[in-house]
Amino acid sequence: MVLAALVLSACAVPSDTVEGRLHAVPATDNPDDPNAEVKPMRSDTRAEAGVETVSYGNNLDTVMDVHRPSVAASGATVVLVHGGYWREQYRRDLMEPLIPSLLADGHIVVNLEYRRVGGGGGWPTTFSDVAMGVDALATVPGVDTSRVVTVGHSAGGHLAVWLAARHRLPADSPGADPRVRPCHAVSQAGVLVFDDAIEANLGDGAVGELLDGVTEAKLAVADPVRLLPLDVGVTLVHGERDDTVPLAQSSRWVELATDAGDDATLVVRPGGHFDVIDPDSPLWHDVLDAVRTAC
Repeated sequence: MVLAALVLSACAVPSDTVEGRLHAVPATDNPDDPNAEVKPMRSDTRAEAGVETVSYGNNLDTVMDVHRPSVAASGATVVLVHGGYWREQYRRDLMEPLIPSLLADGHIVVNLEYRRVGGGGGWPTTFSDVAMGVDALATVPGVDTSRVVTVGHSAGGHLAVWLAARHRLPADSPGADPRVRPCHAVSQAGVLVFDDAIEANLGDGAVGELLDGVTEAKLAVADPVRLLPLDVGVTLVHGERDDTVPLAQSSRWVELATDAGDDATLVVRPGGHFDVIDPDSPLWHDVLDAVRTAC
């Protein structure tokens, strides 16, 4: 289903004080094992009110910031996954401006970091990292994992949908056998159809970099299209003037997912690639609406 939304109008520094954080470490000698049992322990972090930084692995980038609303949580647990074509130079701070409006809606917000291409990530580490991070939420006190919604921008949109598809993975694949299963995914201008992204050379070969060489065996477990049907609803929000990830990525996903029997909704408004992560943009408010009604 496509919702064309026509818009007529144009479109405090955190403390560095160290106190305490919840540190979750895998009970295994292999930090890349996505199926490892995760055990929480106390460590240290900045003392920003309402925020815990949870370490789910043994790397500086295997962390996630858990933000809690000032009143009792009444919404979903929302996992934010940043984009940047899966490359090292982009970090989770891209998503920080979105957090206040999610907290205002009563959601617990998890801003997920992971290893990326050029910083120890890529195949299969990026996939196993995000999988382990989401599974580690089951060990964090007070986090409801019965209603988890993944929200990702650009390459993070791919990871957000892939996280919702992990139950479809073969047993020997990175991220298989999820401990925590998202009930909905929201893709903000996501890279969702790898065949088309490769053909269009999106991000100057970003998919090939992520996979450390494209093979059908890797595509079979890394490309969400190849995991359809997901039996999980997906909302796609995309600016019609996006010249970084073309709108065709989202519209093609809707076509393929619907043909497979999945629930997929595309919301399109005027805007570019970064309008979907602008908290003042109508496109972001479409994301908020999708999260409110998810699951």
